[in-house]
Amino acid sequence: MLKNIKYGLAAGAVSVVMALPGLAFAKTLTVAVQENIVGLDPADVNETLSHSAARTIYQGLFGLDGQMKIYPILAEKFEVNDASTEYTFYLRKGVKFHDGTDFNAEAAKINIERVANPENRLKRNSLVSMVNKVEIIDTYTIKLVLKEPFGALVNNLAHAGAVMISPAALKQYGKEISRHPVGTGPFKFKNWNGDVMEVVKNENYWKPGLPKVDGVIFRTVPESGARLAMLKTGEAQVVVPLPTEMVRQIENDKTLSVINEPSIVEWFASMNTKKKPFDNVKVRQALNYAVNKEAFCKVVFNGFCTPSDSVLPSIMQYHVKQEVYTYDAKKAKELLAEAGYPDGFDAEIVAGNNTAAGRAIQFLQQQFAQVGVKLKVQQLESGVLSSKVWSAQTPEEATVQMMYGGWSASTGDTDWALRPLFWGKGFPPKLFNAAYYMNPKVDEALEAAVGTADNNKRAELYAIVQKEIQQDAPWIFLGVDRNLAGKAKNLEGFVLMADRGFQLDEVEFK
Repeated sequence: MLKNIKYGLAAGAVSVVMALPGLAFAKTLTVAVQENIVGLDPADVNETLSHSAARTIYQGLFGLDGQMKIYPILAEKFEVNDASTEYTFYLRKGVKFHDGTDFNAEAAKINIERVANPENRLKRNSLVSMVNKVEIIDTYTIKLVLKEPFGALVNNLAHAGAVMISPAALKQYGKEISRHPVGTGPFKFKNWNGDVMEVVKNENYWKPGLPKVDGVIFRTVPESGARLAMLKTGEAQVVVPLPTEMVRQIENDKTLSVINEPSIVEWFASMNTKKKPFDNVKVRQALNYAVNKEAFCKVVFNGFCTPSDSVLPSIMQYHVKQEVYTYDAKKAKELLAEAGYPDGFDAEIVAGNNTAAGRAIQFLQQQFAQVGVKLKVQQLESGVLSSKVWSAQTPEEATVQMMYGGWSASTGDTDWALRPLFWGKGFPPKLFNAAYYMNPKVDEALEAAVGTADNNKRAELYAIVQKEIQQDAPWIFLGVDRNLAGKAKNLEGFVLMADRGFQLDEVEFK
């Protein structure tokens, strides 16, 4: 028996906004961000910011709203068989890529097969790696036949890494498509030069009345104070993320407003469990006891943060609160001594080059020093950090001991919150298990959970996963922060997503 799922569009009708004097006006939006965009081929980047920028140009079959709920974009509906091994997608008609070519079943097939092909070595291969073949049923219908049951496929296709790129552009530019993006979205690519990326209005966009601004400029400004100054002077109309220490200043400015939303971003410091001293579970547990998580939230996020009580953020489905590592420097020293490191050891941690990341690793450095661990801290530009962490082809090639970062389930499904990071078959570059963590019990549960659509079974399996990971401590579990952005009060339609991404499709100045 087939399950037929059809989504209705909000309000069911299109409203047309008349450009009357004084009612509204179009202009270019400037978004100030703290990190560099590292690529505009969504299938080959890991960073949420790069995906947010690419989302102005590209679209997928489905998307995710601010609460990470699925909605239709280039597919209008789908059917799935009871075994979750065959999915049929009915595509939207009348959509064209920016180069004037048609979006249709052939285009969808080319894009899905491109990402699914392991020989292409695309970083987001895992989104569709379970696809065995793509069948064209007719001009606007495709069927995906999977290698094995996979209940989260539509969530994966809603991820910003699973977008549709013009096949003509792919053929013309090949591996250089990242510098020549051509999609179906509300904006067309204009230029990308280091710290600045610009898109302009797609005059032939398939959604009537959109977009409502002439274009968007993304400007990279790593220093928090400089981004705030741009917002206050009107040089930028959005700052994302908003530095926590600057929330009060925005709240006191009558021309600006703060967006403060729940987050599914878990902050952590991963430890390479294949290399000494982090191959010893007592060392990893000791470092968890050595860190005051309440103080971390205050120092790094000015209180806009909750200490982690599981590897899964509390607002995610299947979250189970765990027995946490309370701050206990004495216990940390005892465990280090039991592990053979009574005098501590030297280690190195890498992180991004923004202000908040700098505060975080300096805080960890100070905490570790109290238990005899000397931590060298290194901040790297986004592209350099990405290459250093994710480009190692084998665990033996990995050089990173510790990494500070945040992770969110950008598919909206719990599978993506756990399997990419803790699956024993998910070491870089295939997935993002930078801790090189392997636990057969965790692997078995993760694989079984994604193979069923039974919520009760998934809950039982993910409870096992959370308990095992908490005990094995491949991460220092730190906290889940709030999602903050600052914007001009006269800007509407900015969507801040729970995974720290954002959407600009419907932004307008009032």
